[in-house]
Formats: sequence, structure tokens, C-alpha cells
Amino acid sequence: MHVPDGFFNAVTSISAGVVAAAGVAVCLRGARRELDDRTAPMAGLVAAFIFAVQMLNFPVAAGTSGHLLGGALAAILVGPYTGVLCMAVVLLVQGVFFADGGLTALGVNITIMGIVTVLVGWGIFRLVTTMARGKVVVAAFLAALISVPASALVFTLLFWIGGTAPIEVGTVAAAMGGVHLLIGIGEGLITAVTVGAVLAVRPDLVYGARGLAKPLELRGTGGTTTVVPEERPVTTGGGLRPFLLGGVGLTLVLAGVVSFFASGDPDGLEAVGESEGFLAQQADHLFGRWALADYGEVGGIPVGVAGILGVGLVLLIAGAVAWAARNRDKTADKTRV
Repeated sequence: MHVPDGFFNAVTSISAGVVAAAGVAVCLRGARRELDDRTAPMAGLVAAFIFAVQMLNFPVAAGTSGHLLGGALAAILVGPYTGVLCMAVVLLVQGVFFADGGLTALGVNITIMGIVTVLVGWGIFRLVTTMARGKVVVAAFLAALISVPASALVFTLLFWIGGTAPIEVGTVAAAMGGVHLLIGIGEGLITAVTVGAVLAVRPDLVYGARGLAKPLELRGTGGTTTVVPEERPVTTGGGLRPFLLGGVGLTLVLAGVVSFFASGDPDGLEAVGESEGFLAQQADHLFGRWALADYGEVGGIPVGVAGILGVGLVLLIAGAVAWAARNRDKTADKTRV
């Protein structure tokens, strides 16, 4: 659902940019409460994984494909504030280095694909886990499923307000909501499988699952005693490193090998834009002739090589942002002392 240049007028693009910048600023402060010895190393990996999986378009209908957005997944794994930062880094790298999503539309993309998906996904996840404590995988599926059509409907609203072409808002909303509901099913499955896999190996690395362990009731002659299971202690050094290295290895395989088999059909936004007549508003990307544009297609670089380079960039930038935010918090604490 990467919005290209030309879809929105200047006022809407600037306004969305302000919203995106404010959201990222708030999340930089909020992430300090989430970033610890587990979350900080995970942030770079989660961002890189989302970048890689976004390359893997899957068919959802005749001639239409979809791909992971990732906001709900990021929020569940590393927290909502850090999740927005991860999504912002992914979208920035895609827009600047791969011409995937317009530069003037970067604020729109961060707003609808980053902030909206994280807010909706995290809200649904917390609601479901509150109602059904311990159902983390089910909650992850529903959170991701709902976040995708929610993002599509916000795009429709913004386009109705400040798009560069007139639309029948009801028709476009139905089309965008319908196709992105199908994409949301794929998103939900990917998110549920990923969260379930991390839970099985390292449950302490799933931010959204912390504190959700069910209390145990021990019955004996002296009555009933409630015991709250302790979380697995924080593991650093050798304990965490193998998981991170394995995650990076898997991410590189997805971007470097599996990406060759991604669907080449237009995604949901492109398909609806073509059918509803506003795709023609798309403008050329400023970096559209860059060697890595369209994941190497413009420069003749194999998509796998472009994917590996992208994973490296996202891993470095997202990791640097996470560590900077975490260290800034520690510096602030020392200053107050």
C-alpha cells in the first residue's frame, strides 16, 4: 500500500508529514520506556524482518497481490512506540533507496502504514488479551487482520479530502476495504506464525506477552494459594545472540532468496487505483532512476541482492535509532541524579 508521489495535493502531503513527524517524536520519547536489554536488540531485527517480508507479495485475488504491512507485528514484538519507529525506518529506506513509496508521500505512508497500523493493531491486541488472557497468538492474528483494512480506509478518507483526483468515496472505500480485508488475512497469518514462533523459543522477547502469564492456584490442606509465575529472566550475551543471529539469517534468506518467487501482480492500492481511475495521478519518483529503484529492476540488480542490501540498511538504521533512544534515557537519568 505504498502511496506514490502525485496522489495527494501539497496541503495534504505537508499536513500528513507534520502528523508523521509529531508521531515519530512522541514515539522517540515513549520508546524509552520500552527499550531494555531485550527490546533494543530486537528493534533492528524486527524492522529488517518487516522490510524483507514486505518484498514477498502474495496473490489474494485474480490479478491482485498483497504484502505484509507489519505495524501490528512490530507493536506486539517490541512495543507500540518502538514499533512506530521501526515502521518509520522501513518506509524511509524504501522511499529513499528503492523508490517504493513517494518522497512527497512519505508522511502519508508513515501515517497510514506506520502509525495507524500500530495504533489499531496494538489496541485490538490489548483488547483481546484482556478478554482472553494468554491467547497471544489469536490476539496477534486479529490485530494484524483488522489493522490492514483500517489503514486502507484511512487512506481513502485522506484521498477524499486531499487527493488529486475526484473519487466516489463510498465506492473506493468498499473496494479498498474489501481487497485489504483479504490482504489482512495473509497479514494475520504471517503475524500469528511469527509471534507464535518467537513465543515457542523465547517468550521473553515478545513485548506484548509480558505479564500475561496466568496465575496458578495451589490447593492444599492449608487452603488455596495463588502464585504468579515469574517471567523468564532477562538473558543477555550468549543467550540472546544466537536468537538474533538466527533471526538475521532467516531475514536474509527471505530477502535474498524467497523474494525471487514473490507475486508480480499489482498490490491492492494499485489495483483499486487502476479500476477507479486515480492511478494515473502517480508521478515519477525523484530517485526512480537510482540503481536500486524498484528493488533493482531499474539498475539491473538482482532482486535478492537489492533485498540483502535493504536488510542491512534497515538493520543498521533501526538498531542505531533504538540504541540512541535507550542511551538517551540513561543519560537523562544520570543527569537528574
